[in-house]
Amino acid sequence: MQKVLFVSFLLIYIVTIMGNLLIMMTITASRSLDSPMYFFLASLSFIDAVYSTTIAPKIITDLPHDKNIISFQSCMTQVFIDHLTAGTEVILLVVMAYDQYVAICKPLHYLIIMNQKVCVLMLLVAWTKGFLHSVVQLLFIYQLPFCGPNIIDNFMCDMYPLLKLACSDTHLIGLSMIVNEGAIHTVVFFILLVSYGVIVHSLKTHGLEGNHKAFYTCASHITVVVLFFVPCIFLYARTNANFPIDKSIMFVSIFITPMVNPLIYTLRNEKCHEEALD
Repeated sequence: MQKVLFVSFLLIYIVTIMGNLLIMMTITASRSLDSPMYFFLASLSFIDAVYSTTIAPKIITDLPHDKNIISFQSCMTQVFIDHLTAGTEVILLVVMAYDQYVAICKPLHYLIIMNQKVCVLMLLVAWTKGFLHSVVQLLFIYQLPFCGPNIIDNFMCDMYPLLKLACSDTHLIGLSMIVNEGAIHTVVFFILLVSYGVIVHSLKTHGLEGNHKAFYTCASHITVVVLFFVPCIFLYARTNANFPIDKSIMFVSIFITPMVNPLIYTLRNEKCHEEALD
């Protein structure tokens, strides 16, 4: 079974990296894909590639072995990059929803509102938020004393599995995790769902062809939002506890979501197909 999983995870990782790199290269090299939507899509692909590369190779190389070891510094690096990319992606998905809203509801002012400087500023804000969020998480976990069991009951180093290993009271940190991770993700998730509901409702004022294109674009965005936020809410919007299903949810976040994001966004995108073929 370990050999089967090794091959399967390796193939998924290769597809993930190739798919996200193809999107980044296609958008960067193409002059026709210079709109804000593709700029943010390339940024999302970069985030997915970084996140997957930080976590997946370690899991894959560990599979053939019975005893898997990770150093404390490598563990902290996983925690930092995990929350850096996740925190950045939260804001980026909000920005992409706003971009869709402006494109559909305010098409005449789109180029003025979503100019290049604004797009770059939004991306910098997303990365800044992700960095600050990650630093706070790292400070929480780094200062804890780990003097007891050193076996992590998970595929990767994350906050809740590490809190279980600490030799001190982690109740307050667990509560802060619920607020800092679970509550924020839940609120943002429902705001995004309402926002896309407003966008879809506004499509009634557009022509039939525009309706179809905009609807499929919104549907792809909603799918990515659900794939990202639902696992995060399940893992963090609860008390400091580990459940058997956590590993399956974590597997979806590590392998499935970064792999399917490029497929979801480009499946019905004729421009991406044409530029990729060129």
